Parts: sequence; structure tokens; C-alpha cells
Amino acid sequence: MMAAIRLLLVDDHEVVRTGLRMLLESQADMLIVGEASTGEQAIALTEELAPQVIIMDITLPDISGIEATRILRKEFPEIAIVALTIHEDEQYFFEMLKAGASGYVPKRAAPEDLISAIEAANAGEVYLYPSLAKSLVSDYLSRAGDEPDKSTVSELTEREQEVLVFLAEGFTNEEIADKLVISKHTVARHRENLMHKLNLHRRSELVKYAIHRGIIDA
Repeated sequence: MMAAIRLLLVDDHEVVRTGLRMLLESQADMLIVGEASTGEQAIALTEELAPQVIIMDITLPDISGIEATRILRKEFPEIAIVALTIHEDEQYFFEMLKAGASGYVPKRAAPEDLISAIEAANAGEVYLYPSLAKSLVSDYLSRAGDEPDKSTVSELTEREQEVLVFLAEGFTNEEIADKLVISKHTVARHRENLMHKLNLHRRSELVKYAIHRGIIDA
């Protein structure tokens, strides 16, 4: 049995943290190791409790969740952060991604969306709520014509191109391995190679590349 994902909840409203605890403690593969009501407390508890995923509100009474995320990602790069917030405007969305968040979920989202975001972040993936992901795509496409052209798909092997499509469509390494009947380690190697060849560093960049190139539909 795999170990439970260690979670830290960061929100200045106790009622929100209570609701999150009730939801997440019902998941057999998740364990809440601590709660914080401020950004500074979140940083201190992260060092003390070593969570794997942090659920981060943006509006906090001391430093913002964006600044806390920036600090945490710098000091603890192995820890994933998922934003859970009432803010759905693009400014907060892009700032949180820039700070290093691995997921962005509005508080109006369904519980399964948050659970999916946590699981994706823990697996090293990125989860973006669908309506916000469209903003990311639109922003990229609006500036795509001004950006220098990247390496072409033709430089990838046939297998790397297959992995590219599955990654861009949101499949995990394990799911891709099952579909292609190869090991997860082989998928990881193909992923590393194609990201290097295309000079990409994150899944969000890969998705934008795939849409821009017409490999997948927006």
C-alpha cells in the first residue's frame, strides 16, 4: 500500500480549513499533517512537518499566498503547492503560476477537482481548473506570433511524439505507460528527452506548444 500524501492546509478561515479537513481526511491516500492561518506560519510548519503538497489560499493576513508560494518553492522545491482561492481573475492566476504553483482551483469547484489537483501535483504534474486553463491558452495564442519558433516535432522520435500527445492531453506517466505498454521509467525518459529537444520545462508549456502546433485541439 502506498503511503498517504502528506498535506498542509493554509487558509485564514477556520471554517474553510474544517471543511477541507472533513473532505480530505475521507480520502484513504491523504493525510493532513498540519494547518496554518498565515503565510509565515505556513513557511514555519513546512520546515517542521515536511508536507508533500500544500493547499494555499491567496488572501492571507500577513504575506499573500503568492509570496508564500514563491518563498516555499525556493526553499523547498520538492514540495508542490495547489492554490485554492476565491480569486478567478487572470492576474492572480498568472501570478500564482509564476510563483511556482502546481495547481489552481477556485473554491467554487467540485470536491473531486481539488482531489484531482492534489494527486496531480503530488505526481509532479500540473492541474489547472478548465475555465482558467482556457485563459492560459488564450494568453499564449495572443502572443504566439511574436515568439521565436521552437524546435519542430519532426526532431522527435515516433515514440516521443506519442508521449507528447498523451502528456498534452493530461495523462499521467502511469496512464501513458499502460496505453503504450511500456514501463513508467521509459515514459519518464521519453518525456525528459522530448522536453529537452523542444526546450520546454513544464507541462503547461508543453500544452501550449501542442495547441500552437495543432497537435491537440484547444
